[in-house]
Amino acid sequence: MENPHHKAGFVNILGKPNVGKSTLMNNLVGERLAIITAKAQTTRHRIMGIVNQPDYQIVFSDTPGIINPHYKMQEAMMRFVKISLTDADVILFVVETGNSATDVEDALKLLKKSKAPVILLLNKTDLVSKEETLRLLSYWQEHVKAVSYLPISAKNGYNINHLLSLIVELLPLSPPYYDKDELTDRPERFFMSEIIREKILLTYNEEIPYSVEVQIDEFKEKPDITYIKATIITNRASQKPILIGKDGKKLKSVGTKARADMEQFLQKKVFLELFVKVKENWRDDDRFLRNRGYE
Repeated sequence: MENPHHKAGFVNILGKPNVGKSTLMNNLVGERLAIITAKAQTTRHRIMGIVNQPDYQIVFSDTPGIINPHYKMQEAMMRFVKISLTDADVILFVVETGNSATDVEDALKLLKKSKAPVILLLNKTDLVSKEETLRLLSYWQEHVKAVSYLPISAKNGYNINHLLSLIVELLPLSPPYYDKDELTDRPERFFMSEIIREKILLTYNEEIPYSVEVQIDEFKEKPDITYIKATIITNRASQKPILIGKDGKKLKSVGTKARADMEQFLQKKVFLELFVKVKENWRDDDRFLRNRGYE
């Protein structure tokens, strides 16, 4: 029998790159679903994480940071953001303590097109004083129309439980959209490629991380071990030797670190093989982008 008081809805997290959206979602969901690094533009897809309780289901959506696109890949990323505005029941708009309204002007234009209630989250308040936090909250109240203005620290978990309470209050009455035991709408293969991409972001400097895509070629599960074969696709031939490194040491380091996270995620042993392949200008290749889920 359905619970007539059950609430459910889509809560979409928006903001500029590197304000802590992925850290926030991982904290809310309680599982490491989205890439977290200090580099901007780390989230390329729309990633959903699901929180289930007896009386509610929250479907969180972490979207790419709002940017001015330069490639077709980035255009697709911004389409994910616009779609998330149309299906949202609640929007979490994340700013950090160093932001001003001018910094997020393009994001504010998008927000005005949505009819969903907005909770403005001032993130990284662990880095400033209480007085500065209050001043910044007052500043944002003047510049953004929202139903709540909440200081948080996604990194430390400050005010996360309070945020969950605010969200549940705003959710509509509805049966759950997904099975109650589901954590995300993405398959395990997707997270394996994201883990590899995160290790690339942490290992290489400058353009390399933004010029690669990771493709899972094989994903074979056995009772005690999972075999994964993956290809790192790079934008230019000159980048291939950089990715591999002298005597293959760089690539081996990426593989070792990725395998450790995969084993933690899958809760079993992983045998990982990594390869590097060149596909020039893949970021502007429509067919390639469609096949990689940039739709």
